[in-house]
Amino acid sequence: MALVIVIGLELVVAIQPLVFVIALPTGLLIGWYAGVRSARRRPWWRVLANAVYAGVLTAIGLTVLYVALRLLFVYADTGYRDGSQGGPLACSGGPDCSYQRYLAADQGPVLAAAGVHDGVSFEQWFLRGQLQGGLALLVITTGGGIVGGIYYAVRPERPPDAGATPAA
Repeated sequence: MALVIVIGLELVVAIQPLVFVIALPTGLLIGWYAGVRSARRRPWWRVLANAVYAGVLTAIGLTVLYVALRLLFVYADTGYRDGSQGGPLACSGGPDCSYQRYLAADQGPVLAAAGVHDGVSFEQWFLRGQLQGGLALLVITTGGGIVGGIYYAVRPERPPDAGATPAA
């Protein structure tokens, strides 16, 4: 599930903040599904353990993929730009090229306010942001998993369908 979410939202749609928006519903779903798969509502500690385990694994997958793709785009940046955008950037590759892209997109004042003034300081700023974002994804998705597990545990059990025939 994490692979589809990250690739779909980060590469296809190319709106990275959507990964954070979808992290909570993803955690809720996986926490609830862990309860469904285990088919148990008691003891409580067991339901929560299943939800936490599923939430943590999903959170780790989501975080690793998200951060890895972001790092790939920064460290593999060669400075190439289409001729209609002004041609290639004059940079040494990697974070320096990403820094030049931010400057070309009129983000200089924002970067300067954050203490970023060259490729090296951009790299440090970017890595701090990825660490914070990764931790946020871990917390949001795991928290969603816990809430999803609790929802499964407290939800009344459905009676079996009267018209359904048991599987042979």
